[in-house]
Amino acid sequence: MGDWIPAEHIGYAAVPATCGELVQGSLDGIPCLVSCPIDVYSVAMVRLEGAPRWHMPEERPKSAAALQLGLRHLGWSRGGVLHLVSPLPVGRGYGTSTADLGATLYALGNACGYAFTPPEVACLAVSIEPSDSTLFPGLTLFAHRGGEFYETLAEAPPLYVVVLDPGGEVDTIAFNRRDHRAILQRLANEHRQAFDMLRQSLQDGDWEMIGEAASLSSRLHQAILPNPWLDDAMRIARSVRALGVCRAHSGTLLGLLMDSMTTDVAAVTAYIARRLPFLAVHVHRLTGGGAVDPRNFDAAAVKKALACFASDV
Repeated sequence: MGDWIPAEHIGYAAVPATCGELVQGSLDGIPCLVSCPIDVYSVAMVRLEGAPRWHMPEERPKSAAALQLGLRHLGWSRGGVLHLVSPLPVGRGYGTSTADLGATLYALGNACGYAFTPPEVACLAVSIEPSDSTLFPGLTLFAHRGGEFYETLAEAPPLYVVVLDPGGEVDTIAFNRRDHRAILQRLANEHRQAFDMLRQSLQDGDWEMIGEAASLSSRLHQAILPNPWLDDAMRIARSVRALGVCRAHSGTLLGLLMDSMTTDVAAVTAYIARRLPFLAVHVHRLTGGGAVDPRNFDAAAVKKALACFASDV
């Protein structure tokens, strides 16, 4: 989390969004994932006040629930204000709820003078809903439903993600209530292969294998949540020499993983936008998860990132 603690009982934190997951499936019968964090953030500011009442954004009830859990966890009885700035649409795979929950909890901890650890935040978050591994630094394998385990894999490699956003929305509450155990059991060996490939690729610095692992996971998940744009994304990925295709496993997003050392990412992004005019296409850096201090953000970069979503929110 770092050692910065804002003064005067004000806390700030930002947690990244995702372009779905690099790999998602199950290991030894436990559902788990490795999120694909991108450089767009939910930003929270918590200010503690003397009165017992809290002022929170009504449109973010999960963040309000996280705040209350965090207050009980800390044994804190004061009131205050939660401000939350998030450019992220919901139900598409941007990891909106996790980014909001995580930013809220990390900011609360900083306001109270307490540095929440990622496992603490993850434990609180999964008690509200299944959560992404963006709550942890770097790229992390995480049992996203029950929080049974996590494994830090590596820092994020220097790659780009060309996000393909068809709009629409998946009801994640309904999706997470479905019983996928039989399908997950049938796909268990293939999912283990995808996780093993991803782990090995990060250890070896083999970016092509990262793409292969993501593509394998994307194809396997068609048996659980079909994405009608996946075949198109795969064909385009091959034509532009992308490393592979990641996807939202409980949303509508797809992403092409790109290495700027071998591919002109800006040219590819423009080409895809022309080929798929019905999709919103924008490019982001792959980044690590965990909380960061938003006061250190470059203002121009933040404005650029927010502009990508201006028409969606």
